[in-house]
Amino acid sequence: MELTKNLSWSKARDILKDWRENNQRRSVEVVEIWETVLASKIHKLGDDRFVLLEQVSIAALDCNRIDVAASCIHTLIKEFPNSLRVRSLIVMKLEAQERYDEALDHLDTIIKLDESNTTARKRKICILKAKNKIPEAIKELTEYLKKFMTDQETWQELCDLYLAEGDYSKAAFCMEELFLHHPHNHLLHQRYADILYTMGGPEQLELATSHYLMAINLNAKNIRALYGLLLTSQQLQNSAKTTSNKKKEASKRVVWVSKRLKQLYQEATGNTESLNELMGSLQVS
Repeated sequence: MELTKNLSWSKARDILKDWRENNQRRSVEVVEIWETVLASKIHKLGDDRFVLLEQVSIAALDCNRIDVAASCIHTLIKEFPNSLRVRSLIVMKLEAQERYDEALDHLDTIIKLDESNTTARKRKICILKAKNKIPEAIKELTEYLKKFMTDQETWQELCDLYLAEGDYSKAAFCMEELFLHHPHNHLLHQRYADILYTMGGPEQLELATSHYLMAINLNAKNIRALYGLLLTSQQLQNSAKTTSNKKKEASKRVVWVSKRLKQLYQEATGNTESLNELMGSLQVS
């Protein structure tokens, strides 16, 4: 209560405005200031009260104060009964109450009225994931990406869901889309190679090798890429479907990667004994 001691309503209003403008959530303090200072002075705030009510609603939901959020949202509904922004607050409250089906109904209405509302589409996907409806979430993500193809975070999320479903070929396609935006990101090359390695088969292993090498070229200390290259090369080396020339190349890579891993391990720890014991049991998951 020290925060609100001797705090005037005008000073409290200015504090919350400053937090909004500087993107400071500070949910506990916002609810405290609202309850002890501003709730009884809301009539003095003029038009500023609406954005403040929105701020308090979100803060209250962060603190699981459904009663405070419901009161603020109710006031906003009376002022703006057709506002999609207010309807989004209703969705957030329903989510906090785990009333997911009702939240989805509201989100469908928002999307129908405003197809470009990316926030509503993403909220719908989050709810579907929370309900463990992964196929439905994948469908929504693919529909979303038809309209917003450059949303890289969504491509990454779709890749994760395909991996969760064991659909590695589609997960690989998502990674290929990400390459278009970040061709020099070593982590993307490494992850793509991991997926190809998991898929297996001579062609996939050859392609995985190329991308592990690319990841290492971009970051010489990418340990996971080095491990992946080692395992991939060992599989190609031992495969009956690998030509003799490619087996020789794979053997050379095994030797080189083993030396490189031991060098990095020794630099980090000062010994290689533990690493020698691990070399036979490495896995890429």
